[in-house]
Amino acid sequence: MDSRDPRHPTARRPLRRVRDALDEVRRRVLRRRRLIAALLLGGAAAVAVRSVAPPEPATAALLVAARDLPAGQALRPGDLVTMRVPPAAVPTGTAEDPVGRRLAAPLRAGEPVTDVRLVGPDLGAAQPAGTSTVPVRLTDAGQVALLTPGDRITLLGTDPQAGTTRVLAREATVLAVPDPASAADGALPGRLVVLALDSEAVYHVTAASAAEYVTYTWSRS
Repeated sequence: MDSRDPRHPTARRPLRRVRDALDEVRRRVLRRRRLIAALLLGGAAAVAVRSVAPPEPATAALLVAARDLPAGQALRPGDLVTMRVPPAAVPTGTAEDPVGRRLAAPLRAGEPVTDVRLVGPDLGAAQPAGTSTVPVRLTDAGQVALLTPGDRITLLGTDPQAGTTRVLAREATVLAVPDPASAADGALPGRLVVLALDSEAVYHVTAASAAEYVTYTWSRS
């Protein structure tokens, strides 16, 4: 009988090995059928969860201060970090490219950079209607250090020769408190503060700041 004949004993050996291998695979599968079933169920559950899970919420980039920053500082790249926040959390007037611009007011770590916190034309956007933005030099630099943007103050002018005090302006809003180093002038005493003044009071305040001792009383709004 030809050895190539399937009925020949030599030709049957490869077929027997194949059947034996399949039988061994079947036995192993049966021994592990519970584990395999659990894995299949877990994979199906993961696919189902992914298919019904809500999409990732939308976010927007927001530049915030990396640390506490003083008024008057020119912003550098390392002063700011980008946070991802919900679009509704982005404040109005967010500065898109503030690097190189100077802060008109201090920023706390994590506080966003907006146009009204930067020296420039947008600073006046924080002022109440019917007022003008005016830099005023208060005589006592220590008193200026007590102010923060948003304070409402009443300006007082004292004539040192006559010994009289008068009200120069009421309800002036502090817009910015420049850093002493950026607003220093060795020829003049005191310290600058940027105020929103009633337009009718601008003349009286600027005239008094050149000839009188200008101070204030204030209340926090």
